[in-house]
Amino acid sequence: MSQTTAIQDTKPLPAVSDRHVDPHSYPKGIAFLDGQYLPMSQAKISVLDWGFLHSDATYDTVHVWNGRFFRLDLHLERFFGGLEKLRMTIPFDREGVAEILHNCVALSGHRAAYVEVLCTRGASPTFSRDPRQAVNRFMAFAVPFGSVANAEQLRRGLHVAVSDKVRIPPASIDPAIKNYHWLDLVRGLYDAYDSGAETALILDFNGNVAEGPGFNVFCVKDGKLSTPDIGVLPGITRRTVFDLCAEAGLAATAANVSVAALKAADEVFITSTAGGIMPVTRIDGTPVADGKVGAITSRLMARYWEKHDDPAWSNPVRYP
Repeated sequence: MSQTTAIQDTKPLPAVSDRHVDPHSYPKGIAFLDGQYLPMSQAKISVLDWGFLHSDATYDTVHVWNGRFFRLDLHLERFFGGLEKLRMTIPFDREGVAEILHNCVALSGHRAAYVEVLCTRGASPTFSRDPRQAVNRFMAFAVPFGSVANAEQLRRGLHVAVSDKVRIPPASIDPAIKNYHWLDLVRGLYDAYDSGAETALILDFNGNVAEGPGFNVFCVKDGKLSTPDIGVLPGITRRTVFDLCAEAGLAATAANVSVAALKAADEVFITSTAGGIMPVTRIDGTPVADGKVGAITSRLMARYWEKHDDPAWSNPVRYP
């Protein structure tokens, strides 16, 4: 008799718990799940959910600043576009989702919040391999606002490394669908950490600069802005930069950006809902231009945050 067989013969089976006791901690916030508003610690999905098993999901994030949602309509437009492209359905229209997000923030009490709305493929009641038999799951939550860059990095600029990892090509995954396929980005991030940098940029399939973990990138040369146009998420903050440039009379284009062009830029910055417009002052250990935050970057950063109080760009949360 083998040792394994002996253990099985003599050791009783463990008891099955009637509920899960979660030993982990979570940020303070409110989630919406299955028609219920819950503390973040109570928001759970099944381990059989395709969103967990296969990264089969789409989502969007919007932030609240000084008690106001910023460009919520654009985020909802992208979210519903992703649902349609992935053949997912939810029991709410845009107004319904907007109300749920407002409720999550208002119930949380956060005046500065990171707010996410997501839909997973869900799980099949029979564990079928057919995605058409899965029941789609809609969720939303609001937690305290967080930024890609901390206060010191915003002041002196981020230190970025360019990884040789390649972003998933658009022929495989439409980058306009915001998704959780991040292993290429995470591998690039570890490359950056190994080199002493703070975050990463990875390449597109042509060897040009693509994007980073949760952000787009811009470079400024001779007063003109450019940002990668192939294989990248068309970020809302990226779009906001184009809108700000149009107001300020600055030229901005989406085009191929080589690694050499990025390193030769006068200014570089990244853009994300999680942080807004954030300066980059070192790439692969070498200063960008004089190694200081550039004038155009500073100007756009200031204008970006001013827009958060503009009713044309933001709308208030209805707190109790």
